[in-house]
Amino acid sequence: MTDQRQPPETLSIDCDTMGGHGAHWQSLSLDPQQDVPRWLQAAIDDAIVPRGLHPEAETLPTMHWLLQGPSAPQLRLSQILDVNEANQPIRMRNAYPAMDSRHWREVKINRILSCEERCEAVLSLETADGVNIHAFDTLYAINQPLYDRNTTYQASLGGLAYSIEHVGENEQLKVDDPAAIRHHRALNAVLAANDGVAPDDLQAQLEQWQPTGPHDQEPVMLELSKMAAYLFGEHFGQEDEAWIQGEVIGKQTQHFFDLPITVLDVVILREENTQPLVISLACSPHALNGLNIDVGQFIRGNIWMQAAIHAKNVK
Repeated sequence: MTDQRQPPETLSIDCDTMGGHGAHWQSLSLDPQQDVPRWLQAAIDDAIVPRGLHPEAETLPTMHWLLQGPSAPQLRLSQILDVNEANQPIRMRNAYPAMDSRHWREVKINRILSCEERCEAVLSLETADGVNIHAFDTLYAINQPLYDRNTTYQASLGGLAYSIEHVGENEQLKVDDPAAIRHHRALNAVLAANDGVAPDDLQAQLEQWQPTGPHDQEPVMLELSKMAAYLFGEHFGQEDEAWIQGEVIGKQTQHFFDLPITVLDVVILREENTQPLVISLACSPHALNGLNIDVGQFIRGNIWMQAAIHAKNVK
């Protein structure tokens, strides 16, 4: 049977452009050179072999193995091992921490930026309601041959925090640029006239809107303390390095080997006509810097965004 798969746009880039995992390990450990080798050995003793998109009855590719451990927590250590013709491991190609998030979205893969030397990639994803996400693919080593640009997948979304801070109460931003003021006033007026729903000719109505008095030209104060926002990295190949702000809707504590980890469920995007974008965020003690985060609070910080694709979407 002819393979009808149409691979997504794939660009092979230099591994240096994508960056190494040094900062990712530093998000977990203040002494990675001491801790990571110890974690690598311990992970082998309690590892699972994820199948990704491969059915249970299908034999996994044998060019390399992908092992993840420990088996129980959401945060695991991934190791990619090259194997020989006798299906025996001969060297470690790559290793990185990976979140097994419980928050899923339906996505299509628009683009893959891959570093084949390390067998890893950053995916550009689009949700069914049009949200664009850029994330490190924790299962690329086994999924890559199966990706199809026309298939909708279920992707779990998570991340590791580099640093987190509370969002202050009643934080505001003063907008005094005339063009920005006009856009804000016009958008509010058009939405109010259409029961909060954007009309099909929204852009035309925005252009036609005129101020009704001096108050429509006064600076706008935007409330930031209850805002959810997701900004992906601006450097090519490192779009998975993101800045987020959002509401904490869940909190758990677990251990990554001997390291206590706080896992926060965070709403990082909440826009009209879209499903809220929620991720599981792993925070080490030094990423929290002594903060006690409670459910219902808003946080912001820099994170490493990740996605794991385990299944096609079947309806």
